[in-house]
Amino acid sequence: MQRLQNKVAIVAGGATGIGAACAKRYIAEGAKVAIGDLNIKTAQELAASLGPNAVAIHYDASDAASIQALVENAAATFGRIDVLHNNVGLTSQAIQRQDTTVTDIPLEIWNAVLTVNVTSFLLGSKYAIPHMIKGGGGSIINTSSDSGRVGDVTRTAYGASKAAIISLTQHIATQYGLQGVRCNAITPGVILSPAMKDDPMLVTLIKPHILTPEFGEPADIAALAAFLASDESKYITGQAIACDGGHLAHQPQIADVRKFEAGGAR
Repeated sequence: MQRLQNKVAIVAGGATGIGAACAKRYIAEGAKVAIGDLNIKTAQELAASLGPNAVAIHYDASDAASIQALVENAAATFGRIDVLHNNVGLTSQAIQRQDTTVTDIPLEIWNAVLTVNVTSFLLGSKYAIPHMIKGGGGSIINTSSDSGRVGDVTRTAYGASKAAIISLTQHIATQYGLQGVRCNAITPGVILSPAMKDDPMLVTLIKPHILTPEFGEPADIAALAAFLASDESKYITGQAIACDGGHLAHQPQIADVRKFEAGGAR
C-alpha cells in the first residue's frame, strides 16, 4: 500500500524501537521521512538503509532551538510537512530508578521527564502546525502510554507525562481541527522492544494481564501510526487509541480468576 504517497513525515525520536519501526513503515507507505534523534549516528544509519526519501537530523528534545531546527530543516529538505510523529521519551534506566513516588522523586528528575516527554511534543507541534496549515492540513501523532491512564507504585513523572500527552492531543485537535490539522495519541502497552526484552521479570508479571496470545512488537504501533497518518483516518481526531493487547480493557482481577478456574479444572 502507498497511503502516504507524496506526504512528508517527521519522526521525532525515530532512530530506534517504535520510532524506527514507524519511520520504516512511513517509507514503505510512500512518504518522505525526516528522522530526528539525539543518537544521530544511528539515525543516519537508519536513513541510509531506507534510501533517498529518508534523512537524519540531529534532535535534542530538551532544547527548544533543536526542536524548531528539526521542523524547519525537514520542511526545507522536502518542501512541506504533512505528518509529525512525536515519539521521543526519557526512559533511561538511570532516570527510571529515580522516578519513584510523589514524596521521594527528586524535582530535577520530574522536570527532566516532563521537559522531554511533554514540552517537546508541545514545541514540535507549535512549529509544525503552521507548515501543515499552509499545506492544507496534516496529522500529528503523539506516542503516549497505558501508563497515562492508570496509577502505579512508581514512575510518577513518566505516568503524569503520558497523561499530559493525552490532554495535549485533545487541545491540539480542538484548536486546529477546522484548519485541517488532526491530532491523535497512541497508548502502547508492553511492546517487545529490545529494552523490554532485557527485562524478563516485567514481561512475566504483565503477560497474564493481556488478552492476546503474545505481546505486541514495534511494527504493531507502526501499523496504527501509518493509518493515523493517512487520509483513511480523516474523520478521527482528538483520540487516545490503545495498542496494548487489551491490557486495560478488563476487570483488574481477571488474571486471578483465570488462575482460579484453571486450578478448579484440575
